[in-house]
Amino acid sequence: MSDIKKVAIVTGASQGIGEAIVNGFRARGYGVVATSRSIQTSADPDLVTVTGDIGDPDTAKQLVAAALEKFGRIDTLVNNAGIFIGKSFTDYTEADYRLKSKTNLDGFFFATQAVIPVMLQQGSGHVVQITASTAEFASSRSPAFIAMLTKGGMNAATKSLAIEYATRGIRVNAVAPGVIRTPMHDPASVEQLGAFHPMNKLGEVEDVVRAVLYLEDAAFSTGEILHVDGGLIAGR
Repeated sequence: MSDIKKVAIVTGASQGIGEAIVNGFRARGYGVVATSRSIQTSADPDLVTVTGDIGDPDTAKQLVAAALEKFGRIDTLVNNAGIFIGKSFTDYTEADYRLKSKTNLDGFFFATQAVIPVMLQQGSGHVVQITASTAEFASSRSPAFIAMLTKGGMNAATKSLAIEYATRGIRVNAVAPGVIRTPMHDPASVEQLGAFHPMNKLGEVEDVVRAVLYLEDAAFSTGEILHVDGGLIAGR
């Protein structure tokens, strides 16, 4: 078993925001268990990778088992895995709905439910969701009903869990980004996407990492939805 002092689990960790969050925790000396459908085996002895669909409850069980076997504890869970599908409401297909709900909601539910008992036994823990400012920013120019439904639900659940476990050593928070420069965005659309924010630019993955690590250190913060969105919500 490793002698690492703190341990984080990160979902959706093979690229973009998730990969950067993994690197942020490793830079702090955390042991990390990282998962996605396509994640590769790591040469880093304190970075354990688990390949799987986060919407499958067995994947959540594997994450917990891997963390406990390698490190003996779980201090932080970052529910980062998510899918965005922007369409007009009546254009969504059943497949769109099932896929997004499975990744965004089922993944959040199963991973968090698997981790909480470990944190309760330890008497401490921190759960962080990566949600979205679009969950609170309805726009006829950019309809995103399923994002509102799933990410908005995660925001509400964050507050619910924060209160449920407030006296039991577990904090629960969320980071709500605006549009972040990741491989999922066409470079040709960057200027247009940046103009969506009052700051007139895209966010960077490191902006989200800093927010997650801030909440990790913010021992008196729970139930917080931290917006990292270039003033998008403030400008409403």
